[in-house]
Amino acid sequence: MTAVQSRLMSWEGLLLALLVVIVAINIGYSPYYLGVENIVNLFQLSIEKIIVALVMTLIIISGEIDLSVASIMGLAACVMAWLFQLGLPMPLCLLAAILIGAFCGAFNGFWVAYVGLPSLAVTLAGLIGFRGVARIFLEDRAIGGYPAWFNSLGQQPIFGPLTFSIIVFILLFAVIGIALHGSALGRYIYVMGNGIEAARYSGVNVKRVKLMLFTASGVVAAIAGLLYAARLGSVRGDTAFGFELDIITIVLLGGVSIFGGSGSLLGVGLSIFLILNLRNGMGLANITGNTQTSVIGALLILSVLVPNIVQSTLKRLKGRET
Repeated sequence: MTAVQSRLMSWEGLLLALLVVIVAINIGYSPYYLGVENIVNLFQLSIEKIIVALVMTLIIISGEIDLSVASIMGLAACVMAWLFQLGLPMPLCLLAAILIGAFCGAFNGFWVAYVGLPSLAVTLAGLIGFRGVARIFLEDRAIGGYPAWFNSLGQQPIFGPLTFSIIVFILLFAVIGIALHGSALGRYIYVMGNGIEAARYSGVNVKRVKLMLFTASGVVAAIAGLLYAARLGSVRGDTAFGFELDIITIVLLGGVSIFGGSGSLLGVGLSIFLILNLRNGMGLANITGNTQTSVIGALLILSVLVPNIVQSTLKRLKGRET
């Protein structure tokens, strides 16, 4: 077992232990906590964020970051709403929104992969720019009145208690899990995260993989934005505003290194359950939304600092032994 594998397993074990504690506390607060409706509701209220977090896992492991995902979610939803208001058929509106997401992702990927600009700067510009375009489409208006079949995608159970959004999450989790941990693409992503030059010497087409990852990020963000619109039943220019904080927190708390090259989808899955249960518990305790956001922000800081502190401590101990 390598040091990286041991570290990941220890981090995942810590997440599992914390999850057990939080679930136990939540059960103590409410006897209805373990009910099927509450469990489904627990997922449903953050489902769009955790869908995007799955593809964000690939981006960060590859050594990059995408700060524009929430803005792409909002832009895709606004494009759909604007076209629908013009009288276009809803299926065509959805297709156009997904294509916009693909374009935004490819736009980011081009500047990062082919021009060589830092993804932090490129996607920060995208965060601001894509949100600005979304506001141009709708200004201060809220557009709703969508077909019932569209609203049902985000609101009504489709298979048993599961909504369409939760089914999308489950399928995407399986696909990304196989791609990351059981395919050549996954190996390429890890190699890129550990060093671009090493990846190039290993025969990895770095530019193509980066472009593909950012395009996929844009597409998934657009789909998540549409699901969010379906759940709310209306769209505004500030749709999904600030979601990137929670999304990145989920990934980093799951043990994915902010510097790339390490992490697992299992850790991200545990992080998802932990954060959802933590928010649910704070809701049961009547803790305000602002305080909940502060707690999530603190988790983001800890998820970056703690692994680095542990790694530095292990290096010091190893040096003393030698």
